[in-house]
Amino acid sequence: MTTVDRVQAPSPTSPFDAWRTRDIVVAAVIGVVFGVVFFAWNQLYAGLDAVTKPFSDVIYGMWLVPAILAPLVIRKPGAALFAEMAGAGVSALLGSQWGPDTLLSGFVQGAAAELVFAFVGYRRWSFPVVAVAAIASALAAWAHDWVLYYADVSLGLQLLRLSFMALSAVVIAGLGSLALERSLRRTGVLDRFGAARGSTG
Repeated sequence: MTTVDRVQAPSPTSPFDAWRTRDIVVAAVIGVVFGVVFFAWNQLYAGLDAVTKPFSDVIYGMWLVPAILAPLVIRKPGAALFAEMAGAGVSALLGSQWGPDTLLSGFVQGAAAELVFAFVGYRRWSFPVVAVAAIASALAAWAHDWVLYYADVSLGLQLLRLSFMALSAVVIAGLGSLALERSLRRTGVLDRFGAARGSTG
């Protein structure tokens, strides 16, 4: 290898490198797009909840997607919380029926997923890790909802809700985000992001 080759060789990147402008933009776009989706999902959930409670929680996972998809793409600390809060903010601005609490919900969901990715050092992106992050996000959402909305509901029904939410989290937020990330990676649009390195175990 020549001296020129050594100088031009790219240096290895770390998940703890500073966020770049493109990281912020992509995380924000993910949040905004899903914030609009959230607003529509709110109406669907409310309709189902009125007639199928607690089975309506089988679609809960959609609200957790930014907390999983953004870290998969950017692979840096804070992506889960940033994107989930952005989505919650857009949903609230559009008139979410849960009002300002939408922001608190987004915070706990994003923070829970963030903790799982932090535990593995933002270096492991296999399905088991993603599934655990999705379930952690669902668990945080479940605890939040129990305290604020379902305090008088029986423990048995609460646990049934949790099982539906966890299943939805794994399928919609976990598998769905992995499928989206891999599809985007194949198109080449993620070549400048951590996701371009591929998922690792």
